[in-house]
Amino acid sequence: MNPGMLKKLQQMQKDMVNAQKELEASTFFGSAGGGSVTVEFTGNKRMQNMTIKEGAFTLPDDQEILEDSILAAVNDCMQKIEEETEATMGQFSQGLGGLPGMGR
Repeated sequence: MNPGMLKKLQQMQKDMVNAQKELEASTFFGSAGGGSVTVEFTGNKRMQNMTIKEGAFTLPDDQEILEDSILAAVNDCMQKIEEETEATMGQFSQGLGGLPGMGR
């Protein structure tokens, strides 16, 4: 491998590490039930906060709706994290397309 290509790969590795760190430090939000339940996660999928809108779930039968809303909000947030991760990190695998055995 020529020195120029090696240098390029080393820079790409540094960029990937930095991009991963930025993703992990980012904050993502998910919601459900028209905003009745909101969740906040970091990019490394650690929950930081959950808010249930006051008065949104007051009836005894609302327990199941609340549980479903929490699940939906968490899943919404996880989907956003996955999409952002794929968009951010995918650029690096596309950059490897010219190398045998690498890329897609």
